Amino acid sequence: MSQDTIFALSSGSLPSGVAIIRLSGPQCRFAVETTCGRVPAPRHASLLPIRDRNGLLLDEGLVLFFPGPTSFSGEDTAELQIHGGRATVKAVLSALGTLPGLRAAEAGEFSRRAFQNGKMDLVAVEGLADLIAAETEMQRRLAAEHASGHLSALYDSWAKRLTHARAMIEAELDFADEDDVPGSIASTIWHDMRQLQQEILNHLSGGRAGEIVRDGLNVVIAGPPNAGKSSLINYLAQRDIAIVTDIPGTTRDILHVDLDIAGYAVRLHDTAGLRETDDVVEREGIRRTQQSIESAHLVLLLSSEADIDWRSLAGPYTGPTIRVLTKADVQRISWPHGGVDVMISVKSGQGMPELVDAVRAFLPDLESGGALSLPTRERHFSNLQEARDHIERALAAEAAGLDIQAEHLRLAGQALGRVTGRVDVENLLDVIFSEFCVGK
Repeated sequence: MSQDTIFALSSGSLPSGVAIIRLSGPQCRFAVETTCGRVPAPRHASLLPIRDRNGLLLDEGLVLFFPGPTSFSGEDTAELQIHGGRATVKAVLSALGTLPGLRAAEAGEFSRRAFQNGKMDLVAVEGLADLIAAETEMQRRLAAEHASGHLSALYDSWAKRLTHARAMIEAELDFADEDDVPGSIASTIWHDMRQLQQEILNHLSGGRAGEIVRDGLNVVIAGPPNAGKSSLINYLAQRDIAIVTDIPGTTRDILHVDLDIAGYAVRLHDTAGLRETDDVVEREGIRRTQQSIESAHLVLLLSSEADIDWRSLAGPYTGPTIRVLTKADVQRISWPHGGVDVMISVKSGQGMPELVDAVRAFLPDLESGGALSLPTRERHFSNLQEARDHIERALAAEAAGLDIQAEHLRLAGQALGRVTGRVDVENLLDVIFSEFCVGK
């Protein structure tokens, strides 16, 4: 880990009422003393002048000092809370850059140092990144759960159970003749390993819910030309996202808008109308529509004709759909209609609350306690699945001997360790921390 002292603007974009410049590293105390005249008492804000190396007054602001290891990064850390003008911030950053041993921080470097100093694990780090990026209430709650360490505590408890099981196996292998070592460990650990295998399996089953909360419910609006797809997305977005005309084939590319429904992110995709066409550009749009449908969590099938073959509209897609009959203000059918789930009109607003309720029904129910302790990333899923597979192999390897079973449990523990960053994750760190903004 670099021994440089790093600094960066860690607050929002400029200009602003207040700008916060963060420092971390072994020369932090020296930097504060040089620029501010003295170091404040730990965790007490002091109003101090901020000067360059020549004594020129740059600004006056609140200064805080957090001695390591009881700081965010685990190192000596300081914050300069100054006026948020661009010139002021630039001058203070330039002054810090002239001090020996100081340099500008890279993206995510403060959080990376917190990880490397044992202040956070990778799950908490990723939760912090998600917390900064959260746009809906459920994204905030999920990210806060991860950043707080609750999910890491669950994984650590599983790792401890694996370690205990391995210790019992090693004890039987090495000290089988001792009176205080059980003659058979089957009754003491294998029952718990079966339970652990099931717990991990149940945990993985919540992966889809975690994906939807973090990344949003992926909803594709599909149907023939002039079915009202673009009008619907404009209505729900409350602004003109898509061009609407009476000319078939107007929409040729995938457009999307993000909505907040019941605190969840819902991403709506407007797509090209599905039909046979000789137009090369429109055919490409239809191909992209079919690709979007295949990856959707939910498809809204739109048609202005009630008796259309709804199944053919979805093509090979076999996931959930909502059949939406549009232009309800000019329809001449009795309602409810057997082949239709919702009938709407974007002109009158008829049926729109019912459509939103129908979409809301596909959002996960996470109101129960502990429901937000969910895996959210592909690396979580793959490592947890690997851990479960090794436990399963250990349970099935009774005939192969205890040493083989112990090796499978060791590999299971390693897989769990890669989730939290306890082992073998160096190649992941650059990717993970590059997603952070500079100053965090």
